[in-house]
Amino acid sequence: MAGPRHDPALYRPRDVVPIRRALVSVSDKTDLLTLAAALADAGVEVVSTGGSATMLRDAGYAVADVSSVTGFPESLDGRVKTLHPGVHAGLLADLRLEDHERQLAELGIDAFELVVVNLYPFVETVRSGAEGDDVVEQIDIGGPAMVRASAKNFANVAIVVSPESYPAIVESLAAGGTSLAQRRDLAARAFAHTAEYDRAVATWFAEETLADEGDLPQHLTIQAERLETLRYGENSHQRAAIYTRIGGHGIAQATQLQGKEMSYNNYVDADAALRAAFDMVKPAVAIIKHANPCGIAVAAPNALDPIASAHLRAHECDPVSAFGGVIAANRTITLKMAENLRDIFTEVIVAPDFEPEALEVFKLKKNLRVLKLPADWQQERMDVRLVSGGLLLQDADRFPDDIESVAKDWQLVSGERPADEEMTNLIFAWKSCRAVKSNAIVLAKGSATVGIGMGQVNRVDSCRLAVERAADRAAGSVAASDAFFPFADGPQVLIDAGITAIIQPGGSVRDEEVIAAAREAGVTMFFTGERHFFH
Repeated sequence: MAGPRHDPALYRPRDVVPIRRALVSVSDKTDLLTLAAALADAGVEVVSTGGSATMLRDAGYAVADVSSVTGFPESLDGRVKTLHPGVHAGLLADLRLEDHERQLAELGIDAFELVVVNLYPFVETVRSGAEGDDVVEQIDIGGPAMVRASAKNFANVAIVVSPESYPAIVESLAAGGTSLAQRRDLAARAFAHTAEYDRAVATWFAEETLADEGDLPQHLTIQAERLETLRYGENSHQRAAIYTRIGGHGIAQATQLQGKEMSYNNYVDADAALRAAFDMVKPAVAIIKHANPCGIAVAAPNALDPIASAHLRAHECDPVSAFGGVIAANRTITLKMAENLRDIFTEVIVAPDFEPEALEVFKLKKNLRVLKLPADWQQERMDVRLVSGGLLLQDADRFPDDIESVAKDWQLVSGERPADEEMTNLIFAWKSCRAVKSNAIVLAKGSATVGIGMGQVNRVDSCRLAVERAADRAAGSVAASDAFFPFADGPQVLIDAGITAIIQPGGSVRDEEVIAAAREAGVTMFFTGERHFFH
């Protein structure tokens, strides 16, 4: 657009801008009174809103209500208070231009040189578990408008969106005003602040859409903040950091109680361990090495210390691989379980909580990283994976809480329906498969893994690996496969090792050959009709 507004000759240079009038409207009132004292000492006129005005006035500072500027009362439960030309003309007037200065004078509007605004606590409200209208009411409208207007006009206005910037403003008051460089920097921070806020709102709406089981969102915004820079990534030559996603409730929000700093691989393995342990309803422990389970188990029936029992049974699956492993438990870690770990080298242990006595034992293992999950920890509803140039989004692969009811609908294609104990064992094996990288084969006995085959490029090799690791424990165990058997050779490896039942999705063009092999051996086989690939 052409016009005198864009004639460089009309602009008057303006570097240091004295602060004579300030607009203050904050939800985060940290150190607000310290800033107010500096403003008062400098003789700055303060215009404020709602709770900010009340706090300043109660502390004895002179404050003008924003309604005295707009000539209009706050209305609609505070939804409308600053959206008015009396406010925004004072924010947007570019006083480098004589014409803007003239127009303000004709309108009887005074300019602001300082705006202190931060936004409604939308993210905190979402994190608290609030829903629906309680969240919607924390979507700020007037705040972002004031922030963006002031940031656009950084040539004349200093916009402050965080208490972290208060000390610099106090120094500027003493020095006679804010500099252009300072205002430009504050504007950049302000636009980042509103961008993050908008991303959080957009993410919440997208997740609400997903929760309603509607179409996947047309636009997906993922907002995350760097929590910590890590020493390196998967390998020492790779840079890495851990970021926390706004509204997240997972391993990134866990509290580290002791031990060396977490590594990139530690986080990956800890998250995989949670995936395995928390699929189980009963007290359970998963031991992970290189993102794959080397043991998963639930507590033995009538165990005096269930979580300690689950750990011992998981460890027995593959003690060699458990060396240097990562452990997750779905219950509080007890003293007994901690004592079980005294002589076992472990990188990380993560759980919902820890008995104080258990933590005392862990203190003897100074390098052991101990992570406590956030109280609101939960498995994600959606999986997101980056690919070059974009990302993939899918529903998380979850088991229903009432899987026993679902199991009643599984198709029995060979042998007799097993007794309850063996059926429980099959369900355990089937759930354990979800945590194992494809191609996944799990052998289980007594609701504990005894052999795991994972990550092979063909299913028969995974069968051989599971049997090899189980050794003589394979006899009498049950087997689960995360996807169908394309040939009968895989099941035959299991049958030759002495397994008694197989659970798999079915769906191969050679299902009849596979079923025939099971029937000939007298082995029970179920088709679930659902696979659990984990790449």
